Amino acid sequence: MRLPAPIPASLAATALCLLLAACHSAKVFVPPNLRPPTDTGDALAQARQRLQNATPCCTSFADFSYRQLLPWRPKEFELGANSPVANLNGVRSYFLAFKLPTDVPLPYRIAMKSELKGRWLHSSYLFAPTTVVLDDAFQPVDSKDVPLCEYMGWSKTTTGAFGSATIDSPKARYLVIYSSADQQSGATYWEQSPAAFSAESPVNMTSKGSFKIPHGPDGTVWIGLMNDTYKTAVDEAICGEPPKGDGLLKTLSTALPTHWIGDIN
Repeated sequence: MRLPAPIPASLAATALCLLLAACHSAKVFVPPNLRPPTDTGDALAQARQRLQNATPCCTSFADFSYRQLLPWRPKEFELGANSPVANLNGVRSYFLAFKLPTDVPLPYRIAMKSELKGRWLHSSYLFAPTTVVLDDAFQPVDSKDVPLCEYMGWSKTTTGAFGSATIDSPKARYLVIYSSADQQSGATYWEQSPAAFSAESPVNMTSKGSFKIPHGPDGTVWIGLMNDTYKTAVDEAICGEPPKGDGLLKTLSTALPTHWIGDIN
C-alpha cells in the first residue's frame, strides 16, 4: 500500500499562516454586561426633542379614546414615536387611556412598572407615570405623580422601577397615564452602581454605590390590576437611601433582652 506523499514544507507553512490569521481576525465574544457602552449622543435629549416635534392629538381628557379596558394583570406598553401625544396645560406627553372595570370591589390597586430605557445604567432613563382618574363626564376625580421605587428581581421581568395607584372613588370610570412636567424633570433613586449594572443582565450587580435615574418622555411601562408578583415588588421596593444606623452592637443592645446586654458589652 502506498503512503500519501508528504506535504511540502512551504505549503504547510502557508496553511499555518492562514490559520493563525483567521484566528487573529476572529471576534472574541464578550458578555453583554462587560461590553463598553455603544450609545452615541445624548439619547435622552433626542427623545425629548422627538416629543416636542410631534403633533399633539389631544388637548383635553374628553378628546381621548377609552375603548381599551384596564388589563386584568400588568401588561407591557411601549410609549414612544408611534404613540399619541397630548398637550395638557402646555405640557406634552405620550399617554395611555383606559376604561376602568366596574365589577371590581373598591378600593383596588393598579400596578405600574417602568423599565430602564437603555442598555447601560449611566445612560438610561425612565418614563415616570402620572395618573388621572376621571368620572363619566371626563372630569378629574383624582390625580397624582406616581413615585417609582427600585426592585431587583432575578430576571428582567421582575426588575424595574415600580409604583402603584389606588382607585377608591365610586365615580371612577376612566384612567389616563401620562407624564407631568414635574415627573419628566425628576429622577428615581437606584441603589446599584452605574459602573457595574447592565439593564440586559440585572443579576450582575453590586451592592455598593447609588445612582439617580433621570426621567424621560418615553419608554416601556407595565400597567394593570395588581397581582401577587407586582405586590411583592411594590411593597419591597427601595424608594431611597436608607437612614444610617448606630451600628450593629447598638442595635442589638436595644433589641435583645436586658440580661443579654452584659454579654454583648
